[in-house]
Amino acid sequence: MKRHTLIARLGPSDKKQCPGRWEDAHITDVECLDLLGELDHGLGETLRRLADLGLRPQEPAIDLVILAALVFGADTRIPRGSEAQDGWTREIEIKIPVADVLLWNSVKSTMERALKFLTGDLWYLEFRPRLKCNVSLAPVVQSHLAQFSCVSLFSGGLDSYIGAADLLCRGESPLFVSHYLSHTSSNQKVCLENLKARFPNASAEFFRARIGFRSDMIPSLANDPGYEGERTERSRSFLFFGLAALAASSLNKAVPVYLPENGLIALNVPLDRLRVGALSTRTTHPFFVARFNEVVSMLGIRANFVNPYRFKTKGEMARECADAEFISQTAKDTISCSSPGKGRYKGEPPGHCGHCMPCLIRRAALLSAFGKDSTPYRLSKLRGKLNSKEASGAHIRSFQIALEKMKSSPRYASIAVGIPGPLTDCPDEIPELITVYKRGMHEVGELLKKVNTAPL
Repeated sequence: MKRHTLIARLGPSDKKQCPGRWEDAHITDVECLDLLGELDHGLGETLRRLADLGLRPQEPAIDLVILAALVFGADTRIPRGSEAQDGWTREIEIKIPVADVLLWNSVKSTMERALKFLTGDLWYLEFRPRLKCNVSLAPVVQSHLAQFSCVSLFSGGLDSYIGAADLLCRGESPLFVSHYLSHTSSNQKVCLENLKARFPNASAEFFRARIGFRSDMIPSLANDPGYEGERTERSRSFLFFGLAALAASSLNKAVPVYLPENGLIALNVPLDRLRVGALSTRTTHPFFVARFNEVVSMLGIRANFVNPYRFKTKGEMARECADAEFISQTAKDTISCSSPGKGRYKGEPPGHCGHCMPCLIRRAALLSAFGKDSTPYRLSKLRGKLNSKEASGAHIRSFQIALEKMKSSPRYASIAVGIPGPLTDCPDEIPELITVYKRGMHEVGELLKKVNTAPL
């Protein structure tokens, strides 16, 4: 086990001594400015893209997205296997300069709690004042302020695609926010072009950002033979949310920030006891969304995050979309797979495996909504016998076990929805969350009727 302290630096003048929380901590300085004195690692380009739209974000929102980038960098560069005592839970401290230390200290405990829930790690945050030369990091904006009625996350996945179509059909003026990696960029571009072609007169803008650190961000790790970083990426949604808060803070009024995610995935009830807690993603779980809303409110950022589809299954989202015909025709261009790049070792382009949990939910949804699915999957047919000891059958078997539990125990669903995390922020919504879980599982059950799984 190795504890890590990351110290964010804003230029060569930022030399303040920042001792680590632990005597045995591995301390890494992370320079966040480039040689021109602008924010690095994609952050500066992100601010410039907002400025091109006539948008100037609030300083606390800039601090938030810098913190989110550092968390994402630490999450993806510190391997759980070698750095965590239990093979999962890492201890990570981040020290960061901010515009208002007192303001950030007021959200410290809430932020640490939210990150622990999201990634399953122990996070410790420490804030210090920015240097006078960095008192403002927001770009100067020359053009007029753009007008948008809302902000909406756009990942290139099916749910955010449906959410975008619904907003445009309603005549909204959304600012779509995307964070892309190499294996998602092409899908996002195709989906954006589809939307532009379908809604040529829409008052919408698409704001895309790519933020990340080099593989040798933490030299003490990167210099070890066989180092590969960490692939779980549990904090990516925090960076995504941070970008949305950055965009929303740039507007001249408080607007909703939409998180288009079906209720089954938002709850993400573990299919088996091996995937309890942070082993299952908690991107849009009500507890994390509530904590993030607390943080942005206390920071004075003009944004309110809401999931308008939390009571709908993925199939219901597709079927009830305001432009269901458009979704039916172009859904194949979206990406839902949990590991779309897993075929790269065989020289295959990014795509759907067809057997991970998101792929199965997607397949069930499209069949339920339209009776067809033209998406190419590596596992093309779901019928006959599959080995539950192999990747192609493992999640299918887990779904089948969970469905059997639901069938044999009327109380199973009521108990299961509380396993991923507390629902104390939305007690009045619990009955609807239980029923959307049941309906979502039923959709998947219909898909898997002709599949038999067993250890072979």
